[in-house]
Amino acid sequence: MFYDESNPPEMMMHSEDARYLKRKVKGGNIDVHPSEKAIIVNYEVEATILGELGDPMLGEKKESQKVIRLRSLNEKTDISALAREVVERCKLIHISKLPEVEQLLYYLQNRKETAKGPQEKSVKSKKSAQGLLDPAPDCLSDSNLIDNEIPSVNNIDDYVELLYEDVPSKIKASALLLRLTRNPDNLEELNHHATVLGALTRVLREDWRKSVELSTNIMYIFFCFSAYTQFHSVIAHHKIGALCMTIAEHELARHNSWREDVEKRKQEIANQPDNDQMIKDYEKANKKYQGLVRKQDQLLRVAFYLLLNLAEDTRVEAKMKNKGIVGLLVKALETRRNPDLILLVISFLKKLSIFLENKNEMTNQDIVAKVAPYVACDNSELSSLAVRLLLNLSFDKNLRHKMIDLGLLPRITSLLGDECNQAATVCLLYHLSVEDKVRSLFSYTDCIPQLLDIVFNFPAGPVSIEVAALCINIATNKRNTQIICEWGDGKGIKFLVRRAFKFKDPLILKMIRNMSQHAGPIKSLFIEHAGAFAKAIKIEKDEDFVVECLGTLGNLNHPNLNYEAILERYDLMAFIQRILKPNQAEDDLVLECIVLLGTVALDGNCAAMLSKSGIIQVLIDLLNAKQEDDELVLQIAYVFYQMIWHEETRNVIVSKTQVPAYLIDLMHDRNTEIRKVCDNTLDIIMEYDVEWAKRIQLEKFRWHNSQWIDMVESQQQNDVDDDDIYDDVLTPYLRDDGLLLYEPNFDEDVLMENGLKPEFIDEEALRNGLGPAHEFPPGYEPYMQEFNPSDPRFLMHSDPDVNSYYNSQTFARPSSPDFIQYHDGY
Repeated sequence: MFYDESNPPEMMMHSEDARYLKRKVKGGNIDVHPSEKAIIVNYEVEATILGELGDPMLGEKKESQKVIRLRSLNEKTDISALAREVVERCKLIHISKLPEVEQLLYYLQNRKETAKGPQEKSVKSKKSAQGLLDPAPDCLSDSNLIDNEIPSVNNIDDYVELLYEDVPSKIKASALLLRLTRNPDNLEELNHHATVLGALTRVLREDWRKSVELSTNIMYIFFCFSAYTQFHSVIAHHKIGALCMTIAEHELARHNSWREDVEKRKQEIANQPDNDQMIKDYEKANKKYQGLVRKQDQLLRVAFYLLLNLAEDTRVEAKMKNKGIVGLLVKALETRRNPDLILLVISFLKKLSIFLENKNEMTNQDIVAKVAPYVACDNSELSSLAVRLLLNLSFDKNLRHKMIDLGLLPRITSLLGDECNQAATVCLLYHLSVEDKVRSLFSYTDCIPQLLDIVFNFPAGPVSIEVAALCINIATNKRNTQIICEWGDGKGIKFLVRRAFKFKDPLILKMIRNMSQHAGPIKSLFIEHAGAFAKAIKIEKDEDFVVECLGTLGNLNHPNLNYEAILERYDLMAFIQRILKPNQAEDDLVLECIVLLGTVALDGNCAAMLSKSGIIQVLIDLLNAKQEDDELVLQIAYVFYQMIWHEETRNVIVSKTQVPAYLIDLMHDRNTEIRKVCDNTLDIIMEYDVEWAKRIQLEKFRWHNSQWIDMVESQQQNDVDDDDIYDDVLTPYLRDDGLLLYEPNFDEDVLMENGLKPEFIDEEALRNGLGPAHEFPPGYEPYMQEFNPSDPRFLMHSDPDVNSYYNSQTFARPSSPDFIQYHDGY
């Protein structure tokens, strides 16, 4: 507004000491508006509080701007006349600045249009940073202004007065104010106005049920403010967010009643298809329903967009969650069909889904089934947002299963060719591929060929970690690997190996390593590349790359592969011995070297080379140093298991090393797989060496015997107060030397140093009960009379604590007594 000198500042009482207020306005520079046909007048307001005697007590200065819009300015305008009119009407511009005003107006008259005016700009639909369309009400889509009236900030008070009249007047006032808020330059002035926002809030709270158009206009006014975070506190002060949620909930409920009414009329027509009047009534009702739905969709867009802007503050978002925002959005997603509204709803759900509480509530609302129709739909923006929402939800295992059950995998993979959605699609497919059962489903889609196209067309350098991770997971399935091998006329592996070595990509090499673990004809495709893997082990400096090369070679247990020649040509034994020395390399590298030794030990010549190189003692030293690492211990035991099959290496292991003694110690390890490998290795040793057979047999008996004694002593301690009812039974059979099955007239010939001779031991008989089919030495008859297989005192390995301890142990890598199946399963 212009400052009018004819109305001097009003004198007012301030306090007992400060009696008067004096205000002084001083004009400043004049400039043109950067985008509109307007000039900007800068001025300074100085307010001074005067004391009782007229002396200044307190003063304050404030710089301000006045925008003078020149809507009538065009190429035919008389610049001199317009300049005089501006100077006369605006008291902030001194008459001496008339030439300067003329020059500015001349510049504006000849300046080319670089931007639309505020009103023209407001009519055009625009997108936010999230790609969402501006939810402008229908009243703004008409280029004609309401009643040819141009809204002005000078008339705000008039618009506020209209808000106190009837509903049509309120709609007109809200539409005019809405046009003002569409121009960001007016927001500050509207915010500083004393009554306009309060009046709008009152009308919305009292009359929102009376008119959808009125509600939409007022909510859109606050939406314009919500686009700027500095106004969020103003919106919160008027509690607009809670009111918007109330309105949205009510409108969704109204929509259900409208739809039910239309469906009822449709059903009546189906029952009476010849009733013309009923058909006309239905068409009229359906037309009215469609019109109401369009208005309602617009209102919901404004309401949800306003709430989305306010949800930038996580504290406000938490309040929305408590008031049921997730349920409202899911219900809107289920019942609405407007693409722009659905786009906004899914965008809001995507933002909310990053929090666990919101994700759990979406799960309860069956969110995946409601989003599924929009995956790979015709609307690319909608499809992109749907995939991103599913990506956020895919961190939940149950929701991943739901996606698979709904058959979304083929539709998701179809988006791999879309560069805009490719990154999110790859990440979502990676999450789905975490499940073993899902990986086999990839072979029934076009995912693998598209994924290989992405890999081979990737720019120079390693592929992205997301693409590589998906490839690594897919390659763990045998059928998927076959498809990869068949790609490019059967050159899939060759192309992958070439790219991995060209760009030194350890992740692609890890994919190749996973492919090499599958048994059958697939392994033969890797034989021609074995030399490249072996050479890279010696020359490459990247440890991750070397680990994958070692792992790939370790998987190639193929009979046509001459490992002896590879070890000699590339001098790998020296490399392996250096790596296996304790504390010389990382555990991953050490483990892969041991796995490679287990593979090459399949060949008798290689096994002899290993025994002559002194690698056995290196493995024993490593076993002592890493005895707490179950995986290393298992693989070392497996190397011994492979070497024991060959006569030359078996003689060395049995007669010149302490390997059998270490295996005996590991025979009762807490890890089930280690126990299996050690038992199988010791069984082979027992077949070829009598002395070790006796020691192994004795150790097994001692183990069983010690368990039995511990159990009996524990039972005796528990029953000490039960009148010693078992003393007469157990006392004749207990000796100080630890032998349990003994009585005074026992035949001494059956005794060894600390137990029974092997020929009198039958483990299966002791475990299942001593039956009459077995022969027993003299002295057992009194014991047999007391023996009861169901008595816990006589059960071996029945201690629940021991069994539960063993059963609780797990191991990451499966093994098998059969060495080929064991290594293929690795």
